[in-house]
Amino acid sequence: MGETPLLPGCYLQIKVRIKAVSGNLPTVRVGAFAGGAGGAAITGVQTQGPSVALTSYGNVVEVTAIVGGGTRNGVDLSWGRDALYGHFGIDLTGPNGGVVRIDDVQIEDVTGAFLRTMMDWVDVKDFGAVGDGTTDNTTAFEAADAAADGREVLVSDGVFHLADNVTFDNRVRFQGTVTMPADKYLALSQNFDFDHYAAAFGDEELAFRKAFQALLKQSSHDSLDLCGRSIGLRGPVDMRAAVPDVSSFTSRRVIRNGQLDAISDPAWTTGTATSSGTYSTSQPYRLSNVTNVANIEIGSLVSGNGVGREVYVTSKNVGAQTLTLSQQLYDAVGTQSYSFKRFRFMLDFSGFQKLSQFNIADVDLKADGVASCVMLPPAGLIWHLRDCFFNQPLDRAVTSIGLACQGMMIDRCQFISNEQSLAATARTSIGFNINANDAKIRDNRCIRMGAFAVIHGSGHMLLGNHWFHGDNLNGAPRVAGLILTKPSSKIVINGNYSDNNYIEWNNEHDALPDFSSELSFGALSIVGNIFTAIGAASYFRFIVIKPYGSEHFINGLNVSGNTFKVTNGNIGRVDKVDDSVASLDTSRFRNINWSDNSYHAINQWTQSPVMLSFSESSPAETWRCDFSDWLPFGGRARNVTDVTPVGALRNANNVKQFVTHYTDPDEGTGGGSVDIIWPSAVKGKINVTARVDNPY
Repeated sequence: MGETPLLPGCYLQIKVRIKAVSGNLPTVRVGAFAGGAGGAAITGVQTQGPSVALTSYGNVVEVTAIVGGGTRNGVDLSWGRDALYGHFGIDLTGPNGGVVRIDDVQIEDVTGAFLRTMMDWVDVKDFGAVGDGTTDNTTAFEAADAAADGREVLVSDGVFHLADNVTFDNRVRFQGTVTMPADKYLALSQNFDFDHYAAAFGDEELAFRKAFQALLKQSSHDSLDLCGRSIGLRGPVDMRAAVPDVSSFTSRRVIRNGQLDAISDPAWTTGTATSSGTYSTSQPYRLSNVTNVANIEIGSLVSGNGVGREVYVTSKNVGAQTLTLSQQLYDAVGTQSYSFKRFRFMLDFSGFQKLSQFNIADVDLKADGVASCVMLPPAGLIWHLRDCFFNQPLDRAVTSIGLACQGMMIDRCQFISNEQSLAATARTSIGFNINANDAKIRDNRCIRMGAFAVIHGSGHMLLGNHWFHGDNLNGAPRVAGLILTKPSSKIVINGNYSDNNYIEWNNEHDALPDFSSELSFGALSIVGNIFTAIGAASYFRFIVIKPYGSEHFINGLNVSGNTFKVTNGNIGRVDKVDDSVASLDTSRFRNINWSDNSYHAINQWTQSPVMLSFSESSPAETWRCDFSDWLPFGGRARNVTDVTPVGALRNANNVKQFVTHYTDPDEGTGGGSVDIIWPSAVKGKINVTARVDNPY
């Protein structure tokens, strides 16, 4: 008769007491009308309860049906959230001619039979959610969240499909799971962490992608807590594909506190391609006329004649047949064949155009010799990797394919090699590379990788790191552990421990490597470090400059307060010019300080300015003083800053001479000697201080 209201989350039981009096015995059921907005009937819902047959006269039979919004066991009439009220009565079916008596009709609230604690949580099923894996439950989830009003929302048993974005403003608990399209996000505002996403999606890898998606799509949280969980990855995580509608993001975001574990799978197989291309110094970051360009992956490592280390494909234009490169090529003008290798990274951000202020903290990336670890996007600013373990990367730990490494900070991380059992010369893995400026690399540890870092750009600071790259071989060659590829570097290397490797300083990322009007090698400070080598070949050197073009020189170098120590054999000296491509112009050295270092098992120390003692037992007007062994990088004795007699100078008659002198530097083979010229022949002993440079 009247309209009985239906409130979200409430369940009503319609109970009819009836008995047959005479005539034919009918079948009885609860009948109903589901009313919606404007009095319209709700279609597609059940409106008849279970049928009960009357079998005798005079016995009272109870006929019931339960109606409510949710699809639950025991609910006969599930009407969803659109039903606002109901009309309820009974249907009599069967042959005519029977007489029945209705004792009473009751409608009572039986919500308590379904909801244990209405004051603490609400269930999405009570708002029309259907856990069949196909029905769209977006509106039901939103309605449950709106009704919760500070209580917890329960996603009970079932698989609930969500066709659109859903944001929960209240805490959520998952007994069932959800599915949704890749471009739709689930935001858990009050309990945003990996545990809840794992419960929501029932698959850790998918949950990680969806949690990262929500991290970028919502402003209510700045970090994703992995809750100390170990997340197995069966293949690279394309981080951009997880957020397909976001190409750039510049607000601070953090992934922290967990472990990512690469699981062996063909998905980690390195991609390879070969193509011819044309290089011109007029467009030093581009390869043109690239055949097969569509099959070359962004992020591929480029190799070929005249290609330096850690040159990557930053972008491509298939129509124009061009590739944009992360670095210039030092000797590749013309057309030649190039090879491209695309390593597979656990976290691959290369699909983004730009991503800034991104942090990865307290995460163990267990590559286990299966995968590489992190690839940065082509552009961005101020990435921060801190307190992370890059555990056994197959090829690379952290790779920059563009300029997202600008201002990057790497702090207190461990780079643990997968190649520790190999000879140093056989290793190929690299900890990280930098293409841009102003990186801060602090308090990290790198264990027996092919190289700790390949660093371009300027303004970098390397402080308190320990990188070691030796092996168990005696008298063996050692490789470069730190490679600096910008001559005018403006880099500080302070308080580090460089173990069984050398620092190489070159200009392999310069399309015009010959010196012209640019700044040459300079602005490098190597101060207060420990350099150690064990069982290295005698020709090993700790600091090596390798020019890739002619007429370069040093203008601004400070090597001071360092300890150079060798065990299990001696080495000749600590410095070297690798002139396999070109040498240095030692006549142009300026502003070099190489002083106050300590040397152990080094046959010849290096120093400038350097004071040496020279004696002449027979009187001579010209004393030649050879400094060539002491001066860094085979330099010339270009200046004399002091000449002090030790005791009296005497003539042939052994009479003391009080005479002045003048100096003639840059003498002898290679210019490594200076001449001290006296007004008359004298003998004795003098202390002479010479420099390898012009100081100003």
